[in-house]
Amino acid sequence: MNEFIINSVFWVLALYGLIEIIKTVIYSFTYTELSAEGVYVIVVAKNGEEKIEGFIRSFLSRLLCQKESMPTNIVIAGLDSQDKTDEILLKLKKEYKNIRFTNWEECKEIIEGI
Repeated sequence: MNEFIINSVFWVLALYGLIEIIKTVIYSFTYTELSAEGVYVIVVAKNGEEKIEGFIRSFLSRLLCQKESMPTNIVIAGLDSQDKTDEILLKLKKEYKNIRFTNWEECKEIIEGI
């Protein structure tokens, strides 16, 4: 009898979990605006000339080494840096086609449009 009760509780919980997963999937596709344009990576940079180039290059190389698909929407927003951060980011934008360098106002518009 105890085994029957334990099995019954197990199956009820499993069924409940399955129903919750189905509800979550339906909610995701019904009530959220999922963009079909892929993954967005947004980086905000200010006064980071010592680290920003290494960060961006290591991030992109990790994606390539893991054989993941390269995100086509990499947005880097500059926050009016007082050093050479903006110049470095513009150089990276020229090297990589999937990087977009903008200011914070344009970045907010991109986020709202997703």
